[in-house]
Amino acid sequence: MNNNLDSNYCYSFPAVRGVQAGRPFYIATCPLRIIPKIFSFDENDVPPELRAQRTLNKSRIPEMVKYLLDNPKDYIFSALTASIAVNVEFKEYSGSQNLGILLVPMDSQILINDGQHRRKAIEEAIKEKPELGLDNIPVLFFVDEGLVKSQQMFADLNKYAVKPSPSLATLYDHRDQASELARKLASEIKPFIGLTEMERSSISTLSNKLFTLSSIKQATRALLGKGPKDSYSDEEKKIATEYWYQVYLHMPDWKMAIDKEVSASQLRQEFIHSHGVGLQALGMLGYFLLENKMLNWKKELTKLKLINWRKTNPEWIRRTMSHGKLSKSTSAIQLTTNFLKITFELPLTEEEQILEQQVN
Repeated sequence: MNNNLDSNYCYSFPAVRGVQAGRPFYIATCPLRIIPKIFSFDENDVPPELRAQRTLNKSRIPEMVKYLLDNPKDYIFSALTASIAVNVEFKEYSGSQNLGILLVPMDSQILINDGQHRRKAIEEAIKEKPELGLDNIPVLFFVDEGLVKSQQMFADLNKYAVKPSPSLATLYDHRDQASELARKLASEIKPFIGLTEMERSSISTLSNKLFTLSSIKQATRALLGKGPKDSYSDEEKKIATEYWYQVYLHMPDWKMAIDKEVSASQLRQEFIHSHGVGLQALGMLGYFLLENKMLNWKKELTKLKLINWRKTNPEWIRRTMSHGKLSKSTSAIQLTTNFLKITFELPLTEEEQILEQQVN
């Protein structure tokens, strides 16, 4: 490439220069509208060992696009990380330190190392809402040092990435109505108030908490027959609140925990009703009771007192346990629900009957 960059057409990015591990890098802002034009992603069908990043998971894109389109005034996209395959020029502003203009030849390849799904989502969202193209996104530029270095960069960028626990994600997600309802239940009604682990999705042996926020969310979703992206009416929120309180009234163990007559850790150690699998089975039971208009669901819930919730119950051992531990599998949850329905003398669906035959 010609070393005189001024003689070539260049992209110009206001940028900050820094040094990491002895190598310069540049932090710039870039209008969303030009992201698809200048940032390439290696989508060719080539072996993994010859690529610098994973293949694009196209199933992730629609959800990200919807997020942008639904929240044009209130979205956040983190920075892209990109490699430039040629030398660049940085023109520092007079009197400043590491502030200037980054000049990148237009014929250079700018390869995204981290953020390829964000790039594709931006491209698709702008097609439907062009005004998004006026927004900016931060970009971290490195000068490329070859395939091996780019592959190592991808590995390093993702090595320590850890998703938040489902409970913490539920606690902080103010867009998701299921999360909002779970937080309301956990903070306002018995049995959840004061007994909910709000941050972690597993409870330590000696914890004084009985439920996790994520299990309340999943169980309530099952109760209302809702999918991950469904909305909730005020009536449904009221039903959920009333249902869990009515369940509490017929669960003496939960009342004892609230009254400090027994420790939460002891209950979790000996019973299944406060674990995720038990709570979700109660939610699924509730869905059936609420759907069957011939039943008085509040009266039906009095039968909860007939159930032996101890882990030593042979029914739980063959339905809910796997190798001596509670299972969170779909079949374990359904088999647990089956036993609740059998105890309540409620009919099983065809699918439930097939699963029941496998157990028997």
